[in-house]
Amino acid sequence: MTKAVVGIIGGSGVYDLPGLETAHEESIATPWGEPSDVLRFGRVGGTDAVFLPRHGRGHVLSPSDINYRANIDAMKRAGVTDLVSVSACGSFKPELPPGHFVLVDQYVDRTIARASSFFGKGCVAHVSMAHPVSPKLVARLYAAALAENIPVKKGGTYICMEGPQFSSLAESLTYKGLGYDVIGMTAMPEAKLAREAEMSYATIAMVTDFDCWHPDHDAVDVASVIRIMQENAEKAARLLAHLLRDFPGEHEPCPIGSDRALDTAIMTAPTLRDPALMKKLEAILARVTKRT
Repeated sequence: MTKAVVGIIGGSGVYDLPGLETAHEESIATPWGEPSDVLRFGRVGGTDAVFLPRHGRGHVLSPSDINYRANIDAMKRAGVTDLVSVSACGSFKPELPPGHFVLVDQYVDRTIARASSFFGKGCVAHVSMAHPVSPKLVARLYAAALAENIPVKKGGTYICMEGPQFSSLAESLTYKGLGYDVIGMTAMPEAKLAREAEMSYATIAMVTDFDCWHPDHDAVDVASVIRIMQENAEKAARLLAHLLRDFPGEHEPCPIGSDRALDTAIMTAPTLRDPALMKKLEAILARVTKRT
């Protein structure tokens, strides 16, 4: 069995993880560049946790400027087995008003300017994204939200736009018509990279607004979003503290195989793999290369 280490990537409004005991900070170098910030290590209850603010403290990085590969690689090097993403989002559903949380189980990727894979020329791999979140991790998050009396929906589709601008009305109405639940700017390619890194992954989508489709809320402004974000951040802190206090000491094998995603994914013959890329992949491929 593998010791469970829970990683938390905090989105807009979530720049720290209250309650971390014996906390210390560490800069982790990656071959993909610098992560968004230093990683903060500590314990909540008996659970080891690692926190990283996705936009950096002070919110200095836009969604398109985040080095997603460096963030996930750093979490992997820190020993993270289970990764929780916290993201602000807009809602397409009247029954999901600002202040509600959605534990999404599907994503639609509409980003265009981000490196979305650790693999490429010199080592090609295709991981499955049919079921992009870990059901056991989602179940634990759902139980924690209910225990903390946080309004939450289990399941939903998150469409990830490039940003940093909010949607046009035409875009918002289109996405609503397609039946999507929420819209954000950061879950992709994060979820894809977490799968390549063989981590159990889940997103807490915190609703801050109704995007711009709603006739009574037809413009998204930063001031109103920030007010809701502050309220959501307090709820997220309670949810995460509850999750970590109750988390098992050993990593639970993922029933959909996210922690074995590379078993059948690598296509390039060993003799043709680029040594320079393989060196960059050493943390991501650690389990596979150890097994072989």
